[in-house]
Amino acid sequence: MKILMLNYEFPPIGGGAGHAHRCLLGEYSRNKNLHVDVLTSGCGPGLVKEDFADNIRIYKVGIHKKNLHYWRKLEVVEWLFKARRLYFRLLGENAYDLSHAFFAFPTGWLCYKTANQLPYILSLRGSDVPGYNVRLGLDYKLMAGLFRRIWSGASLVAANSRGLSELAKQFMPDLDIPVIPNGVDMNGYHPRSSTLPGRPINLLSVGRLISRKRIDWLIEAVGLAVREGLDIRLNIVGDGNLLAELQKKAADMNVSNRVVFMGLVERRQMPEVYRANDIFVMASQHEGMSNAMLEAVASGLPVVTTACEGAQELIGDNGIIVNYPDSRGFAAAIKTITSDTEKYKAMSNAGRRIAEKFSWSAVADRYIQYYERVVR
Repeated sequence: MKILMLNYEFPPIGGGAGHAHRCLLGEYSRNKNLHVDVLTSGCGPGLVKEDFADNIRIYKVGIHKKNLHYWRKLEVVEWLFKARRLYFRLLGENAYDLSHAFFAFPTGWLCYKTANQLPYILSLRGSDVPGYNVRLGLDYKLMAGLFRRIWSGASLVAANSRGLSELAKQFMPDLDIPVIPNGVDMNGYHPRSSTLPGRPINLLSVGRLISRKRIDWLIEAVGLAVREGLDIRLNIVGDGNLLAELQKKAADMNVSNRVVFMGLVERRQMPEVYRANDIFVMASQHEGMSNAMLEAVASGLPVVTTACEGAQELIGDNGIIVNYPDSRGFAAAIKTITSDTEKYKAMSNAGRRIAEKFSWSAVADRYIQYYERVVR
């Protein structure tokens, strides 16, 4: 089976969708019955071809990227314009069985244009679902008709969490949108052997420094928690367009010594970063299914999060969901988790059991089953 996959972001560009795509390709590389070409973006000029594996080749279309982890609308248009030519060339040179697009737009638009000659499936990731990203509110309204045509033309539209599927069904209620979640490397991410954390309590946040992640709220919560007597430190892994603004906020709140901006951390070092911290925190307004939260859960970290998409699958007895951005609720959740040694241990163990339900091999098998169904 020969597949053309499209994703306008791929490491080092982008965030969770690119990471998930790379993990999925890792599983595909072990399936010699698959041949996969990937059309994505690159940082330098021109076209770069990379062999991910013997059966996987990646085509990176160079664009003028200002920030690796933040997409400007002009950059999306540039990628779409440049990728379009290569997309049609690849279709002319190869006998693909189907195409698989991460994101319904912009990538899904290319598949939609050739639906009469090649079936396609869509993986909804977040920002391609109306209502997900606040800053795209006007864009969603203007492009609603196009989105409906792209979704309707697909042989399959899948979401990576129940919450994202429910949000998508609000936009197209009659469309069947199954859930194919993200996975996690259970061998790479595993708990440390520890009891109740020492002092200070190390909180970990992992993600792009963009408005949707609401890191500013986490900083406010740290300030309040410290004033209420909690000895905590917030370690933030990630980069983005709001770095300087967030650093200033920490300084203005006199918690610069309690908030550590670690910047980008290499993927191979992340398991140790999780094990070096005590509690994972996330205040996102929306998520698809957070890769970082899934990795934290597999690492045995109790979680404090807002009620974003993906939380209902990943958070049970292993964490606390704060139903709306409430700094006092955040501080109370930290106190609850760290006030009892047995409670902390139980939460850690519960998280590991939840993570065991997710694996990239299972995700790959689900997609391949759909591929075969579409081709038949």
